[in-house]
Amino acid sequence: MAIMEITVVPLGTSTTSFSHFVAAMQRCLEKTGVAFELTDMGTIIEGEMTQLLDTLKVLHEIPFEMGEKRVYTIAKIDDRRDKKTSLGDKIRSVQDRITRA
Repeated sequence: MAIMEITVVPLGTSTTSFSHFVAAMQRCLEKTGVAFELTDMGTIIEGEMTQLLDTLKVLHEIPFEMGEKRVYTIAKIDDRRDKKTSLGDKIRSVQDRITRA
C-alpha cells in the first residue's frame, strides 16, 4: 500500500475560501471507498499506486467541473514496499518513540 497527500488549489477564484471545493472532493472520496483522512493542509489517501494515481486525476478535475479555469495540484507519495503500511502508522511510530524516551 502507498500513501498520498494531495492538495488541490483552484487559482483565480472570486473568493479566498476553498471549503466548497474541499467538500466536493471529500464527497467524491467517500464514494470511491478508499481510505482517506482530511487534514488542515490537504487530504491523505491510502491505496495501491494505480488507485492513488486514478484518484489524483479525479480530484484534480473537480474544480474544473465546478467552473474554474486553472488548478494547481500538489501530490506527495510514500510507496513503501518492504512492509505493509496504512494511515496512522507513521504517527503511531513517532508517538511510541516519544513514550519510550
